Order: sequence, then C-alpha cells, then structure tokens
Amino acid sequence: MKHSPRGGFTLLELLVVITIIAILAGLILNTAGYMQKKAARSRAEAEIAALSAALESYKADMGDYPVGTNGSASGTSSPGTNNAFLRAALAPTTGRVYFEFPKGMGTNTNLMETNHPVLDPFGEGYGYMYPGNTNRSGSNFFDLWSRAGSTNTNQWVKNW
Repeated sequence: MKHSPRGGFTLLELLVVITIIAILAGLILNTAGYMQKKAARSRAEAEIAALSAALESYKADMGDYPVGTNGSASGTSSPGTNNAFLRAALAPTTGRVYFEFPKGMGTNTNLMETNHPVLDPFGEGYGYMYPGNTNRSGSNFFDLWSRAGSTNTNQWVKNW
C-alpha cells in the first residue's frame, strides 16, 4: 500500500508565517505612530507661525501685544490651558478678528466663545508670555510655544 502525501502546512510553518506577519504589523504601527507625531509637530509649527502673524497684526492696530502669561518658557512650570485671553484678543466677538481659530484649536464647537483655551495638536494649551525674556528680546517681544507632548524643553515648538 502506498501512502499519499497529505497536503497542508505543518504547525511550524504556520507559526513562522504568523510571526512574520506580527513583526510586519508592529513595524507598520510604529511607523504610523511616528508619522502622526511628526504631523502634529508640523501642525503646531504652522499654528505658531500663524498666531505670531496674528499677534503682529494685533500689535500694529493696538500698539502692543496682548498682556498675559500662562506658563514659563524656561520649563520651570508647564504651560496650562489658561490662555483663553489669546482667543479673546485675537478673535473678539465684536471688532476686528485677527485669527480665525479652527475647530481643532479649542475645546468647544462654538469658536466664537472667547473663554475657551487655544489648544495645540497635542491637546495642551499653547504657552504664551508677554513681555517675554527681556534679557534676550527686549520689551516688545512675546514668547509663544507648544510643549509638543514632551517635558523636555529642547523638543518644544517655539517662536524663538
């Protein structure tokens, strides 16, 4: 009697294929996470540039930048989300609007409300300080930054 070979895969072959698929899936997910962080950082850079331009327009009309602070640019204290004064100054309910805040930059769907903080792509409030570090920039300068999801000040996105 002849035995015909059975078709199919051995358990070892299946385990090897599953392991290869798991490794490839892990690489893809890791790359996707990196790309999301990179995109969020790029968005924060663009938003800081746009906010800086809006603050310059505000200063041109009002003679000075909005006064206020919600953190320390030196990293001694983390910036909170208490920067609603920026939204109130740049997008007032009456008068000239200096910056149109997109939906992702706040906690409320009603963007005309000025008492909500301005959020970065990482879900934290942008840090803002005026008059800024007078030893470095003089009295007519503001500091604007995003912590970019990190406590390391070297990884923050800044306007200086």
